[in-house]
Amino acid sequence: MQGCQLSFFTQQDHRHEGLPLGEWILQAARRQGVAGATLFAASEGFGGHRRIHAGHAFDLADQPVEVTMAVSVQDAEALLQTLRDAGVKVFYVKTPIEYGMLGES
Repeated sequence: MQGCQLSFFTQQDHRHEGLPLGEWILQAARRQGVAGATLFAASEGFGGHRRIHAGHAFDLADQPVEVTMAVSVQDAEALLQTLRDAGVKVFYVKTPIEYGMLGES
């Protein structure tokens, strides 16, 4: 199937409607019927301000987080519109992909 990989990049301490932003995006995708998404916690990274962000044993607030999913073009546009409508400020990457499932279910 043809579709998109959507990846959102934020930090553990960024919140929306009382939830960590990564978790909020994951839940929004699930509510919209996206078949699956993954939330990754990175050990280190930097963003547009060029400052290093890292999760430390005693303080994970600055830890980089990524939410990624493979979706149809229509699902990608619907989720991006949901985030726009909710006023979410987040960096994302939308990449055209081919995806599918191998093996028996």
